[in-house]
Amino acid sequence: MTGHEPATVTRLSRPDIDITVPADGAYLSVLRTAAAGLAARLDFTLDDIEDLRVAVDEACSILLAQASDGRLRCTFTVSDASLTVAARVPSHDPRPPTQDGFAWTVLTALATKVEVKVVSPSTGGHDLVICLTHARSTDPAS
Repeated sequence: MTGHEPATVTRLSRPDIDITVPADGAYLSVLRTAAAGLAARLDFTLDDIEDLRVAVDEACSILLAQASDGRLRCTFTVSDASLTVAARVPSHDPRPPTQDGFAWTVLTALATKVEVKVVSPSTGGHDLVICLTHARSTDPAS
């Protein structure tokens, strides 16, 4: 290699990345940065990267109010043209967020797809999960 060849991106054999942080707003910057870094690897536009950062922040902020054990876990799944983020918190009494609030409106405006679900992991209890997908823009001018 002479140093003049273009860099290549090696796709991970398993594109899931798990990050668990304390369920505290001070740690949301870690998740926003991870989302932005992964989106940059997918050649998202700068606007798409910023939209994704804000969407991840809104989804996680919604979940913080219901976190019961002090953990917030995000799983990032990379595909060729999109990034899916599943944010989850254990909750004693999980309630889907109101869909007429400001945070929900921002989240659904910035993500391509948003889903909310309550799951019962094998460890017992309940997790509230917000799953958002952001697809790479196809318009090079955006």
